[in-house]
Amino acid sequence: MTTRYRRHPELRLTALEGEGVVLHLGTRRYFSVSESGLALLEALETARTADDLARALTARYTVTLEHAAASVGAFLERCRGLDVLLVDREP
Repeated sequence: MTTRYRRHPELRLTALEGEGVVLHLGTRRYFSVSESGLALLEALETARTADDLARALTARYTVTLEHAAASVGAFLERCRGLDVLLVDREP
């Protein structure tokens, strides 16, 4: 089974001095994310797997694939609790 993630369509993202601000229009909540978190949310404009996201981080930052995969996993877990991701599962 392949799991793909995409950001909620009601999210608005803004870069601000090395970090990002995220506004969820539906819940009227906002929060800040790191520069790499903002990069991940920007990448999630289209559906991507966790592996796709880890490779995107290694292309943008000087990190190993293993470190990027661990960071992506932790980020996705936090995002699920904030209702900012949509999850598509394909057989």
